[in-house]
Amino acid sequence: MLKALAALPLLAALALPAQTPDVHALASRVDDHYNKLRSLRAGFTESYDGLGVHRSESGTLLLLKPGRMRWDYSSPAGKLFLIDGKYAWSYTRGAAQVQRIPAKQLDDLRSPLSFLLGRTKLEKELENLQVKPGAHGDFLLTGQPKGQQNRIRQVRLAVTANGGITALEIEEQDGALTRFLFSSEQANAPAPDSAFRFTPPEGVPVVDAKPME
Repeated sequence: MLKALAALPLLAALALPAQTPDVHALASRVDDHYNKLRSLRAGFTESYDGLGVHRSESGTLLLLKPGRMRWDYSSPAGKLFLIDGKYAWSYTRGAAQVQRIPAKQLDDLRSPLSFLLGRTKLEKELENLQVKPGAHGDFLLTGQPKGQQNRIRQVRLAVTANGGITALEIEEQDGALTRFLFSSEQANAPAPDSAFRFTPPEGVPVVDAKPME
């Protein structure tokens, strides 16, 4: 009986949820987690809900500093989105054209991830950061991307205790919602420069896209 009573404080402690960290401390952990990396590979699932449209896609993401990312889609097969440091390229196998836009002018829902490609601070990218407990022991960081108030209402990041991002959710001002779920993160994965070079298929024209206003 005495042993059972002695165990009660321990059981009570185990039942308590993990303490939510200070928002500045958690943002700093995210910075530390990614700023020390040279490259990153992860699986992703991307979904979109808005304006009566639902879309779900998946594939592999490869990041390489400075300023390069490659989204290879397995569903739909043959779709590619690539930033080579100078241009962003978008192409789906069999399409009639390749779209290209200067990376500095990119206005794309994947661009909030671009802070992972350089040495920066999350609190410089997102305003009004807040933190609360999330699912599966993660924490939920929410904020608004600076300079995108007219388009994006809020960005939500699911973050592990050590600063890894497991999900990204972007809510636009019109109510549209885009989600990215990440899995099997591989730090400093092989990422040759050749993976970030895009050569348009022969006979397929390149169209320079205009940034959204």
